[in-house]
Amino acid sequence: MSNREPFSIDEWYHCYNRGIDKRQVFQDERDSDRFLMALYLANGSRPVKLFEIEKPALTRVLTRDRGNQIVAIGAYSLMPNHFHLLLKEVVEGGISAFMRRLGIAYTMYFNARHERTGNLFTKPFRSKHIATDDYFQQVLHYIHCNPAELYEPDWKSGRVRNMSELESRLITYPYSSLKSYARGIPDAILSRDGFETVDRTPFSRMLRDSQRYYRNAGLNP
Repeated sequence: MSNREPFSIDEWYHCYNRGIDKRQVFQDERDSDRFLMALYLANGSRPVKLFEIEKPALTRVLTRDRGNQIVAIGAYSLMPNHFHLLLKEVVEGGISAFMRRLGIAYTMYFNARHERTGNLFTKPFRSKHIATDDYFQQVLHYIHCNPAELYEPDWKSGRVRNMSELESRLITYPYSSLKSYARGIPDAILSRDGFETVDRTPFSRMLRDSQRYYRNAGLNP
């Protein structure tokens, strides 16, 4: 589905977006941390007041009172030129409002820091409705395996040179929620909403689910 269609309350969606012209939107650790801050603060009923603070600490921002959450965040991952989110609509218009707040907050920061103007992400953002539990697991695993491209460029076609090393790299990747699922590490960005804290799915199955979702969903990125 397109994000121009209304989202349904209590339904999950895979939402994703990339930089204009596939440009790099997370250039270093500071950029990525800032996006995580925006992920947390944009998911609330209070205004996102982050831009005026030049270099806030991520741990401090993740303890701020942001009001009532407007979406449930089930998973996330950041790549140099795009990002993936697993979102549930919990209030009417929540996903659209969240994605708009997130995009504005991060673009304001990025443009100021990197001395540019204009849109940073393509419009509209992309979304796919998740209608079944099996599809939910595929999307969850795809989001968590997406950074595999940084270490194993051919993973989506089933070619992985070192499975154990890839698993270790993904679990320790700092800009994904997999570490929380795999090790039970608390993550203030996530909304624990009826699914297990620790995902004990074998890594080989995670990759297979991810590859299947990628083939069937026609994703770009």
